[in-house]
Amino acid sequence: MTLNQAFAQRVRNILKEKKMTQYRLEKNTGIYHNTMTCVLNNRYKESNFKTLALIIRALGYSLDEFFNDHLFSFDNLEIE
Repeated sequence: MTLNQAFAQRVRNILKEKKMTQYRLEKNTGIYHNTMTCVLNNRYKESNFKTLALIIRALGYSLDEFFNDHLFSFDNLEIE
């Protein structure tokens, strides 16, 4: 799994837990629908940290809380 795939999966898991829609997340972050869709569907080879940070903050998580998940274990990630 790539870092972008892990990020997208983590966001989708949190959205489901919080019963929040992608639309609400877009409104809370100010990120355009196209951009959010690309992030969540792994269409970017590399993501912009500012975009990722806006999403994490809008979900109500700190960076530590967000990345403290098994999805981000180096054993699970393809790092190039």
